[in-house]
Amino acid sequence: MQFKQNHGKIERSMYDDFKEENSMGNIDTTCVNAIRVLSADAVQKANSGHPGLPLGAAPIAYELWAHHMKHNGKNPRWANRDRFILSAGHGSAMLYSLLHLFGYGLTLDDLKDFRQDGSLTPGHPEYRYTKGVEATTGPLGAGMGMAVGMAIAEAHLAATFNKPEFPIVDHYTFVLGGDGCMMEGISSEAFSLAGTLALDKLIVLYDSNNISIEGDTDLAFTEDVEKRMAAFGFQTLTVEDGTDIEAIGKAIEAAKADKEHPSFITIKTQIGFGCPAKEGKASAHGEPLGTENLRALKENLGWEKPSESFCVPAAVYEHCAKITEDGAALEAKWNELFAAYCAKYPEEKVRWEAFHSAVDARALLESKDFWAHDDKPAATRALSGKMIQRLKEIVPQLIGGSADLGPSNKTTMEGAGDFSRTERTGRNLHFGVRELAMSAIANGLALHGGIMPYIATFFVFSDYMKPMLRLAALMGLPVIYVLTHDSIGVGEDGPTHEPIEQLAMLRSTPNVNVFRPADAMETAAAWYSAVTSKDAPTILALTRQNLPQLAGSSKDALKGGYIISEAKGTPQGILIATGSEVSLAVEAQEELAKDGIDVRVVSMPSVDVFEQQPAEYKESVLPKAVRARVAIEAASGFGWERYTGLDGATVTMQGFGASAPADLLFRKFGFTKENVVTTMKKILGR
Repeated sequence: MQFKQNHGKIERSMYDDFKEENSMGNIDTTCVNAIRVLSADAVQKANSGHPGLPLGAAPIAYELWAHHMKHNGKNPRWANRDRFILSAGHGSAMLYSLLHLFGYGLTLDDLKDFRQDGSLTPGHPEYRYTKGVEATTGPLGAGMGMAVGMAIAEAHLAATFNKPEFPIVDHYTFVLGGDGCMMEGISSEAFSLAGTLALDKLIVLYDSNNISIEGDTDLAFTEDVEKRMAAFGFQTLTVEDGTDIEAIGKAIEAAKADKEHPSFITIKTQIGFGCPAKEGKASAHGEPLGTENLRALKENLGWEKPSESFCVPAAVYEHCAKITEDGAALEAKWNELFAAYCAKYPEEKVRWEAFHSAVDARALLESKDFWAHDDKPAATRALSGKMIQRLKEIVPQLIGGSADLGPSNKTTMEGAGDFSRTERTGRNLHFGVRELAMSAIANGLALHGGIMPYIATFFVFSDYMKPMLRLAALMGLPVIYVLTHDSIGVGEDGPTHEPIEQLAMLRSTPNVNVFRPADAMETAAAWYSAVTSKDAPTILALTRQNLPQLAGSSKDALKGGYIISEAKGTPQGILIATGSEVSLAVEAQEELAKDGIDVRVVSMPSVDVFEQQPAEYKESVLPKAVRARVAIEAASGFGWERYTGLDGATVTMQGFGASAPADLLFRKFGFTKENVVTTMKKILGR
């Protein structure tokens, strides 16, 4: 057994030793090999996939799932289970093999359907789709960030609910990734924060095989990873022989024993282990082994019936079933603990249920206090800040923060404390300047359960967040994004800080609701939609500059688009606007009326939500008979063609912004009532 705390060089002889020592008589070894064989068979049958990681990392996964991880395949949603995230999502065949063997409901037929249309075993793990998959992974490094979020959630809920003798929240977050995950910048962003916060229930398993798709990692990756992780504040451990499950187990226990640091375990493995023609080679990564190589693998492992596919000894199923029973017993014991906790602390039971329940949408809709606002100009970022103060009392599971822009984003919860290494009950999260990791961490918070996360930055920096926001949309996570400084209204900071194309980009992303509110009522509607969403992220694009409160704004904003100022008669045209440009549209309406031109003004705070409305409602707001339409938005005009059609026009940005006072920029780029009036008259031939 080789296990140490300092970095060491891999010894090739360990694989030879394994081959000599391996026998089907050792049940742990047989189970490890079952994971290898099932994974390789699945990839071969699909003629697509990644066999290299499962062959090399199977001992890590088995040792963790069999002997160290608290889980129950019969109830994958047990609240106090340990979490496992496969950050290296291309190794999905290994995860599916684990779920099959440990009683999560995946059948051999499911494994045989690997990567096929409609199967429960897609190419990369998908949350909400396959039982036991804790997070959708595939983009390398994403799982690392989400694991940090889960660890934060565990720490916060433990500090919030646990009582002496009642550790009802007490579990670990394990994440497995490889060299690619550690190359991605997101891992450094996330782990830097994890170390700062001393998340001791976070354990990272680093499958270190020194191979990437292009070849040896030395081509582009020669740093001392362990020193990097130590600098972040992690306990670092090294297992030299990735086939030595005893050493892997000891390292995991050493990680659990450290109550002051998160742990990073480097485990030296060989990609494609056991396949003579593939092991240690880049070709093992992303292509099937081939029929002959697959048979050679099984023979090399001493596998029974090497010519057969998906053949697992009964002893493996019996052994894993016993482990599953042990997991069920652990849950049963926890259920007893939780029942005693609720009996002794009934008020905490009520609070627990509140944390783990949906917001009462009807009560919030009917709450006068929630919708109340002052009739004076205000920036929507400031109005959003007021909504957060209201919601912190209504939604106890609401927790969030900003990428070092809390005062500007107006996202700090007053009197709610800061989450830190010494204070876990705080509800204000300080992410530092780490937008990408922040968005991944938010996904992890939402995935954990018992948490409703919001995160914030300047709208232009949503570019840094996009990959993880996309994963949130894929997973149906109701993460809330507060994105301020939403247009050329940023002013003097100039084009680097003025979002132009971001609205179009985010609106094009499936299952994301983007709101750009015009005033207090619409801002409240955006927050209402956000906190009552069950399966979609919500984006709030908010102004830096003050906006007037509009007479016609209403809860109809919840429909995404509505008539905010009606024409006096049959409308000759329609002005469609969002955010800061809605008041401009109303001003233009008044000017057009002076010339006998009667137009309707439609506020469209959320295109996404408007498109979800019945056809009849959309027709009532934007009747097809009224073809003279002008869309007004201080951003790219891309996408507005859907509503303006061939006969309409847009008053939008045609390029990037500039550095100057905001009022000057709006005039410079044509966001004036005069230009809107001229544009509408041109369409009407007036």
